[in-house]
Amino acid sequence: MNKKILVTGASGQLGALVVESLLARTAAADIVALVRREEAAVPLRAKGVEVRFGDYEDPAALAAAVKGIDRVLLISGSEVGKDRAAQHAAVIEAAKAEGIELIAYTSILRADVSPLWLARDHLATERLLADSGLPVALLRNGWYTENLTAGLAPALEHGALVGASGAGRYSAAARADYAEAAAVVLLSDSPEGVYELAGGESFSMAEFAAEVSTVTGKEIGYADMPEAALKDIYTGAGLPEVVAHMLADSSAHAGSGALEGSGADLEALIGRKATDWRQTLRAAVA
Repeated sequence: MNKKILVTGASGQLGALVVESLLARTAAADIVALVRREEAAVPLRAKGVEVRFGDYEDPAALAAAVKGIDRVLLISGSEVGKDRAAQHAAVIEAAKAEGIELIAYTSILRADVSPLWLARDHLATERLLADSGLPVALLRNGWYTENLTAGLAPALEHGALVGASGAGRYSAAARADYAEAAAVVLLSDSPEGVYELAGGESFSMAEFAAEVSTVTGKEIGYADMPEAALKDIYTGAGLPEVVAHMLADSSAHAGSGALEGSGADLEALIGRKATDWRQTLRAAVA
């Protein structure tokens, strides 16, 4: 029996990839996309996907969005600095009221013990899910390689990547890998559980910088610094205070292994090796 699956944040960077992965595995009629704006609905409808409207701060819209839905993928809110746990609670309450048979949530690697500031909302959401009584799948996503390639332009301009992670290692994977894993879980006969998802090969920022040099032909170093100095660089570049704090905090905790993990769960789900970080880097440079 086919399941009706609702993907929240379906027009976002991760959500759009989840929809694509689902379309490769099930009928478009089984997929419902939750978006906030009409313009975001156009490409989804073109693929035959049903679109419903709402956001995490509109309980009435969420209640309507989950009608007739069997399984929900709750993609964590992207507005850093907001009370994202409260936003997620609205989705959880709507799912509970509808009697959803499964809610999957995109959390963060080892959320229950992670020292990252970013992990706080994720852990709070995991606790809300545990209290809801709903069957739950926790997709504890590690770092996206794209989080690091996003900083290539200033690195190429200034000749250095900046960070506070020292020799700490990242077990990053491509965003599409995490999306594919989510699709597999959503379609699984036994989806409940905790999935610690990370890339299969770790690397340090110095190694990442060396690969940037190889790919671009321009000498790029890695400038390591204290967390506070890194935050100052981010705010000086115009990033909002809360985003600068999040990025600097994540980099600093990567130095103690908070973003290093095993690729076992991710690779078991997608049935292949996680995308090599060098491949994602080359694509970003191209």
